[in-house]
Amino acid sequence: MDGEGEVEASMNGETGEEEVQVMMEGVASIALLPCGSMSGHFIHLPKSTCYGLHGVELACERECSRGEDYRLIKLSITDFSSGKEQHVVVECRGHDAARFSNIEHAHGWENDVVGMVEQKHGKRKILVDFACETLKAEEMAEEHIKQFMPKLSGLNADVNVGRMTISGLDFSEVGS
Repeated sequence: MDGEGEVEASMNGETGEEEVQVMMEGVASIALLPCGSMSGHFIHLPKSTCYGLHGVELACERECSRGEDYRLIKLSITDFSSGKEQHVVVECRGHDAARFSNIEHAHGWENDVVGMVEQKHGKRKILVDFACETLKAEEMAEEHIKQFMPKLSGLNADVNVGRMTISGLDFSEVGS
């Protein structure tokens, strides 16, 4: 973690102590692949530090009260400078123009999914928020992918670009 960003304080539910977390704000460019996975980049502004994003849709039964466009994604965030990763499960809404954020309530899911959602990574909980502001499809998406994500070229992906915030991310707690 580069240590720059807005500082946010929260209470640790286990110890009752106040925790200080850095909130990173920036822009994300995410390719939504037809198979349900996603790949892209998060650029932390103003320093332009780039992190990798990779998401895999979790196979699980959807609670009946959730919309057809609702799914769970295991999101991996990679620090390119150290090669370390951290993971968080987020809920994703929207088909082509996606929004994702942390899961507030995991009731109604099978026990293995609830356990994955409630799992803590280190001492901090990672919070992620993203909303698509620009949707690129077909030729525009392919041009964007060729320029910024050439390994994904030809996979018929849509591209979502929008603001993203991440807090609780600390790669110093992750082993090599």
